[in-house]
Amino acid sequence: MIMTILQAGPLTTIQDAGRFGFMEYGIGQSGVMDYRSYTQANQLVGNDKNEAVLEMTLMGAEIRFDEDVMVAYTGADMQAKLDEVPIERGQAYLVQKGQRLKFGMAKTGVRAYLAIAGEMQVPVIMNSKSTNLKCKIGGFGGRKLQNGDQLEIRTKKFSEKEIKKMLKKQMKQSDFEGKKNIRVVLGPQEDCFTEEGIKTFLSADYTVSIESDRMGIRMEGPKIEGKGKTDIVSDGIVFGSIQVTSAGLPIVMMADHQTTGGYAKIATVIKEDLPKLAQARPGDHVVFQKVEIEKIQKKRFFHFDTKITTTHGA
Repeated sequence: MIMTILQAGPLTTIQDAGRFGFMEYGIGQSGVMDYRSYTQANQLVGNDKNEAVLEMTLMGAEIRFDEDVMVAYTGADMQAKLDEVPIERGQAYLVQKGQRLKFGMAKTGVRAYLAIAGEMQVPVIMNSKSTNLKCKIGGFGGRKLQNGDQLEIRTKKFSEKEIKKMLKKQMKQSDFEGKKNIRVVLGPQEDCFTEEGIKTFLSADYTVSIESDRMGIRMEGPKIEGKGKTDIVSDGIVFGSIQVTSAGLPIVMMADHQTTGGYAKIATVIKEDLPKLAQARPGDHVVFQKVEIEKIQKKRFFHFDTKITTTHGA
């Protein structure tokens, strides 16, 4: 099947779970910003959990399909329409040959995810289909999608019974509004900051800067006091690292983060809260909350163990 991009929107890229194991060569993770929404979209259409999707930012694309296909979209509310008929986030739809799926401006949130039942036929580079815009690799020629692009999809076929079951399934979607409480684990360089600086970091009401992007979510607000300069010998960065710039303001490193950095890292966002930041709009309020890593790990283990027990019991 061919999926034609009639209107691409400002930043629509092909992304999957990410590209791992190559940071030592200067190749970052890339992948989706909001892993929760991405996972939901693939589940709704019966895809492998790591299959590539379209990630659309602020404003979505307009797409035409040349075969019948099952699709679902999640994440930001981009007021999608199928041949001018509104469709909802968090559920699957059967798109007929020739129909147009059109996304508008994000009403809430920032990024929406479109999953198509099947496999996107793009090169797998370093174990991933994700687009790395800086390195110009992955996805569709290593770039964002443009008007007129045609993507080949190896579609999945479903029985009538399977289709009816899929069309009934729904997954709750967030409105992404309100103050965002972001849980963090302090470190690895919190000793570069004064007690007052750490207190400021954990109590201030920050706002998301308009300069935020896939590389990092920049914050505006009270300055964090350091013990002199906060420059360090460059070391590794992970998705969720919070660097404090020379101006004393935090930046949360996101999917397209650099592999190393020379600003001290005051804390790291836990993975469960990264989707909140991925959907944060300029001007949104953010408060950082300290948590202990042992409690988070215990909670994760308990959730995992309960899930396995329930599965076996079924």
